[in-house]
Amino acid sequence: MNAASSVDAAVGAITIYVPRDSTALALGANEVVAAIVAEAEKRSQPIKLVRNGSRGMFWLEPLVEVATAAGRIGYGPVEPEDVAGLFDAGFLGGGAHRLALGLVAEIPYLKKQERLTFARVGVTDPLSLDDYLAHEGYAGLQRALAMAGAEIVQEVLDSGLRGRGGAAFPTGIKWKTVAATSAAQKYIVCNADEGDSGTFSDRMVMEDDPFMLIEGMTIAALAVGATQGYIYVRSEYPHAIAALDQAVSTANRRQYLGENILGSGHSFHLEVRKGAGAYICGEETALLESLEGKRGVVRAKPPLPAIEGLFGKPTVINNVISLASVPIILARGAAFYKNYGMGRSLGTLPMQLAGNIKYGGLVEKAFGVTLRELLLDFGGGTVSGRPIRAVQVGGPLGPYLPESLLDTKLDYEAMAAVGGMLGHGGIVVFDDSVDMASQARYAMHFCAIESCGKCTPCRIGSTRGVEVIDKIVAGQVQQIHLLRDLCDTMINGSLCAMGSMTPLPVLSALDHFPEDFGDGAADRAA
Repeated sequence: MNAASSVDAAVGAITIYVPRDSTALALGANEVVAAIVAEAEKRSQPIKLVRNGSRGMFWLEPLVEVATAAGRIGYGPVEPEDVAGLFDAGFLGGGAHRLALGLVAEIPYLKKQERLTFARVGVTDPLSLDDYLAHEGYAGLQRALAMAGAEIVQEVLDSGLRGRGGAAFPTGIKWKTVAATSAAQKYIVCNADEGDSGTFSDRMVMEDDPFMLIEGMTIAALAVGATQGYIYVRSEYPHAIAALDQAVSTANRRQYLGENILGSGHSFHLEVRKGAGAYICGEETALLESLEGKRGVVRAKPPLPAIEGLFGKPTVINNVISLASVPIILARGAAFYKNYGMGRSLGTLPMQLAGNIKYGGLVEKAFGVTLRELLLDFGGGTVSGRPIRAVQVGGPLGPYLPESLLDTKLDYEAMAAVGGMLGHGGIVVFDDSVDMASQARYAMHFCAIESCGKCTPCRIGSTRGVEVIDKIVAGQVQQIHLLRDLCDTMINGSLCAMGSMTPLPVLSALDHFPEDFGDGAADRAA
């Protein structure tokens, strides 16, 4: 379905918003659109249909919004068979209905957030450049075009922005290194190979506000003197790839990309490249190898990609959320952005609630919110209604945290202090029926499958780890000492984070849930 339907031409047409986000599509959004269009035509009711992004409240998808004088009124989750009843109830005027949610902006889940990066997501038509421009889009680029590259870098440094992909390395320092390295060609690479369990914020940016990512990459190019960029997207994201391709084409046509951007004399060319589905290509050097057409295998460092990256040239490589955070920093200034957060964790982080959670979705909050606030105030506890037993933050390589640590603030240093990590902001919840020995085994098995195979501790250690955990669960509890020794070898001997971090969920399960590693894993599902 196109951004506007065939029944939007009449004067006085009422605007209806239905998400084009892949979560909404999976839950039947296209079928709901077809039912709305058919019902409107049947009743000779003029409407304008806009396919917006998702608000991130996935339990309400498909969420249908109607523009009224009071604001956008929401209805959801809507199924095709609900549509006729909605028309009967006068939903085009915000009428009462069992699916009515009131003003969408006033829904507590949304109202309690600090949406900076996701300010437009769910509000605009993602593929409309005019819509983007009307909502502060390209204000950051306009300011950047009037600045020297070093000034742009300093603005990003002053904002305190750190990499949102997991390592939390200061974004401005990466940029400064690339800017200071002389080369005839420099590159901007976006790591959009979002593969961590429970994560979807990158996908939502690409599908629901792609011009923001393009703008962030263009500003990065101005900052360091790059003229070519690539967005490396995992193949499992077809909707994101399609949205990016269309947005890049539009940006080129409107002179926001390509030669002589907006008449400034600066040029930046951008291409979307599809990965082949290897988790290891989320590691920046393996991604660069893949982008060069080689097997995705980790490179030894040094040299750093900032000095010798793609095709041996200086390369800025950041993840989607890092680059998508840049436009608002340039538009509103570093002081505005760093006013959010705490300590050395400044700005906001889009956190993703998944697993056994009642209200799964995206929550953008300033650093400093606690896990308990997120899981109870936003997530509503477990969908099963049973107590939370464990939470994994930071993807499949993140440690498991017990309920006793849920009051930990989501801050890079605070999480590290309790043996946790923030990673990409993915949070997967488990209730008290979970078997943590099985979860530890899963971590090792995942590494065995996804290892690039270059270094022995990761390649062999993960396979042996699965075998040892199986023996422990079978009753050989003395093997726990061997498992800890194996984890130590992997942490200190692996070439990259894949091998060195796989032991973290294993060790955290051993430390916090030792009762599951006794004479056979406890049957907690009863």
